[in-house]
Amino acid sequence: MTHHDPPGIIAPHIPADAYRRAQTTGQPVVIVVQTNNPNALPWPRIVTALAVAGAAALGGWGLVVALCALLDAAAHTATVIAGAAGPIGFGGITLRLARTKHL
Repeated sequence: MTHHDPPGIIAPHIPADAYRRAQTTGQPVVIVVQTNNPNALPWPRIVTALAVAGAAALGGWGLVVALCALLDAAAHTATVIAGAAGPIGFGGITLRLARTKHL
């Protein structure tokens, strides 16, 4: 039987005494190396991309809702101001900015 040194970088988790014992008794040393399947889907990358896209979509909808609320508030404010101001006249032409509630 030939003398082999313990594997270095391949399996640093094998204790030296277990390797020497296997070497003296003739038992094989089994090294299990976990590898990635190159055909598998990269789930972390897919989930990250979906999360970023979802956040961007929700942010866009949030901006649309905020803009609609701002325009609604501006329209109500303009209506209240126009209603309080009453009709405006220029040289015989009268412009009513808002309808009165009581006709």
